Amino acid sequence: MSNLKDQISEEIKMAMKAKDKTRLNALRYLKKLFIENDTSTKKQDEQDIVISYTKKVKDSLEMYPKDSEQYKEITAEIAVLSEFMPKPLSEEDVLKIIDDIISGQENANFGLVMKELSGKIKGRFDGKKATNLVKDKLAK
Repeated sequence: MSNLKDQISEEIKMAMKAKDKTRLNALRYLKKLFIENDTSTKKQDEQDIVISYTKKVKDSLEMYPKDSEQYKEITAEIAVLSEFMPKPLSEEDVLKIIDDIISGQENANFGLVMKELSGKIKGRFDGKKATNLVKDKLAK
């Protein structure tokens, strides 16, 4: 596959054949976002679209009780979307990246480190945890 949009299109065909409604709906919505992005004046990277949409879906889980049908449906959708997310980073990986950033800067401060770190971990590690790791490193 040449890109994520083509891969999603192929996955849609397979989900249709398998009659997997949840997977099909999640993939169709993702493809809709890609098409909107193609016609947008401010284009985003396809991976960024997957990351932001997955985050929105995860955030929507809070609105439903854990034993509800909607909660189960959203959880299944998250499982589908996670297949297209970048490989997550471990805390050790992020600490190493932070160390590299700090050692590469003369006067490392929180803002500069976070600015550089954010792009490297986007969608691959929790931003709040990363913020705390950077604060801990700079406090030493």
